[in-house]
Amino acid sequence: MTSTALLTDQYELTMLSAALKAGTAHRSCAFEVFARRLPDGRRYGIVAGTGRLLDALDDFRFGPEEIDALRPVLDDDTLGWLADYRFGGEIDGYREGELYFPGSPILTVRGGFAEAVILETLILSILNHDSAIASAAARMVNAAAGRPIIEMGGRRTHEQAAVASARAAYLAGVDLTSNLEAARTYGVPSAGTAAHAFTLSFAHADGSDERAAFAAQIDALGVGTTLLVDTYDITTGVKNAIEVAGPELGAVRIDSGDLGVLARQVRQQLDDLGATKTKIVVSGDLDEYAIASLRAEPVDLYGVGTSLVTGSGSPTAGMVYKLVEVDGVPVAKRSSRKESHGGAKRAVRAARSTGTIVEEILLRDSTRPEPGVAAAPIPGTDGLDVSELQIPLVRGGDRVEDLPTLEESRKHVAHGLVTLPWEGLGLSHGDPAIPTRYLNEPESR
Repeated sequence: MTSTALLTDQYELTMLSAALKAGTAHRSCAFEVFARRLPDGRRYGIVAGTGRLLDALDDFRFGPEEIDALRPVLDDDTLGWLADYRFGGEIDGYREGELYFPGSPILTVRGGFAEAVILETLILSILNHDSAIASAAARMVNAAAGRPIIEMGGRRTHEQAAVASARAAYLAGVDLTSNLEAARTYGVPSAGTAAHAFTLSFAHADGSDERAAFAAQIDALGVGTTLLVDTYDITTGVKNAIEVAGPELGAVRIDSGDLGVLARQVRQQLDDLGATKTKIVVSGDLDEYAIASLRAEPVDLYGVGTSLVTGSGSPTAGMVYKLVEVDGVPVAKRSSRKESHGGAKRAVRAARSTGTIVEEILLRDSTRPEPGVAAAPIPGTDGLDVSELQIPLVRGGDRVEDLPTLEESRKHVAHGLVTLPWEGLGLSHGDPAIPTRYLNEPESR
């Protein structure tokens, strides 16, 4: 086991130390994870990283090495408490792959103050990163309108972030990744062929030998491979590709230039050469806007790198981890522009009979019905279908069994996007796709 306990912020442990001395460490508390607003230009978000978070929580232990590393900054009593630490509380949250909006209680952590407060950085670092990537990827998948996308951004971010990004992108509907660790760890389907360096490696004193490079790749990978045709002249590259591979070549890739114009030219050239089934792959600084602009062009697959693994300009989801209840009493921050709503909350979503969602509603957690008991009617939802959003994730410190798999969560994302109002899927700026309404809001201390 590799401990995740030091993937944290020192201020969490200084709060722990002070709380232990003050005798407040074991007060019953509820913390919530939510985003006050969506990133600029976004109209919905996708919850991602829940599975990774639960894995990390299992390994959140302070062994001898972690304790030794903390000796310069913590007293012996605090170190002794950490040596015995194991989260024993409860966690509820939106299932992975669920839509979220401003104020959505994506995660609710219940436990003693000390055991819950030290999880803040672990929780936020995972959910903020993965949700940002998944939210951007979902926009790209929607812009692609059914054409597949391969994630290929491993060279544009931290090596471990690349693995998490590939998982989050796949969750959101991206079809393939070039990242082999993501394939091994999470089972994300992988793909990859060659870079310009391979073609250039066949150059010699008398000039380039693109045909030899293509022949070598086909000899190794078969005619179903994808040949990169823009190392030199694209028109010549396509001609060489088909002459070497024949009309059954799997695909050609264009990685630079005016992709729309080039895709049309290459499609015409391929058809004229009899390679009517050879597909066209495009890559090169694509984002959701570029993909949408290519929707009418003869493109068969998109390769997306930098924009995907950096959240397409929004590398964090902006989620926060806030204390909302102490010993059953609602509490809330009242700072200017950073106000929050006190009290643990229950979240439901209302939808028309057609399945289109119309609003998210947050109520006091005390209104949550007991299992097997019908929920009380919610004002303003007559004629609408109302569904609960939070599900149990952790009980008594242990992960709940039979949580949705990555594949199930991937399907949930696809279903959720269909339920959005059509204007919520647009790439234009606007309000969140649906409003959030607070009911039964308590007075907070």
